[in-house]
Amino acid sequence: MTERRLALGRSEILAHRRLVGSLDKRLPTGKASLERAAWAGLQDSMPRAALLSIHARVEGTQSNALEDPFLVQVWGPRYSAYVIAAVDRAVFTLGRLPDEGKARRRAEDMATRLDTVLAGRAVAHDEAGRRVGVHPNALRYGAPTGRILIRWDGARQPTVWTVPPPAIDPADARHELLRRYLHVFGPGTPEGFAEWAGVSTGQARAAFTALGSLLMPVRTPIGDRWILGADEATFRAPPVPAAPARLLPSGDTFFLLQGADRELLVPDADRRAMLWTPRVWPGAILVDGELVGTWRRSQAVVTVEPWQKLTAAQRRAVEEEAASMPLPGTSSIRVRWPV
Repeated sequence: MTERRLALGRSEILAHRRLVGSLDKRLPTGKASLERAAWAGLQDSMPRAALLSIHARVEGTQSNALEDPFLVQVWGPRYSAYVIAAVDRAVFTLGRLPDEGKARRRAEDMATRLDTVLAGRAVAHDEAGRRVGVHPNALRYGAPTGRILIRWDGARQPTVWTVPPPAIDPADARHELLRRYLHVFGPGTPEGFAEWAGVSTGQARAAFTALGSLLMPVRTPIGDRWILGADEATFRAPPVPAAPARLLPSGDTFFLLQGADRELLVPDADRRAMLWTPRVWPGAILVDGELVGTWRRSQAVVTVEPWQKLTAAQRRAVEEEAASMPLPGTSSIRVRWPV
């Protein structure tokens, strides 16, 4: 690994993350854009979260976007529900498979038992658990084998089925998962990768070592970290104009952060407490490249809690974003502002 250490400030880091996250300018409609929007996976633990994350990144997103055959759902990092590109199944499953030991045996045993009892059928989550003889939530322990897919729309329990395992070495999948992490969340550390991906610290450190010369050490306001050498130009580039507004759903990749990374994104401790709550996180309001508040939705009403006074133009931009949300069965979405 090179000894040269590039100094990166907060503005450069956040500009890079917005750019690679397609939050400054939406991508054109199409398969390639869906895959790019899901490059680091789209957490879908809250109903419609992945759909709204796509909407924030891809032009013309429709309410049925998650039905696109190029996308699949898995229990991904930290066993959360994720929407990913179908071609990336190995990355987000085998990339998290333990190398050996009890956890590896548990994953393989669960996937095999589920495959045996389902015999090619897709069944409801609870029924699948009953057939295997375990609590339904235990089924997700088989997800890192890459053999389990799910379908969940937020209204009912997931449907579960099995598929053949991906034909790729788990170590190669983990190395690609690390590249995704560094590209979208970078600068990063082995510990940060381990926490985000849900792998052991030892696995994370081994993956960093394996990438070797592909990495570049950098100095940031929150300590020494690493980026992909291929991303140096993006970090150094002048920032592009930020989008007027984006409404990011709970768990969106842009603020799916822990520890010091949260402090970098939201320097004010009181505001961090409003965004990263102990229970279900609200959505985040991104205006002109900065997080400026939170939002929650109930049916056709989006209630916003801005952290600062917004101009009339900024308020209109937020209202236009809310009105464009492609939510099935919901029309004429309106924004409720604090009185």
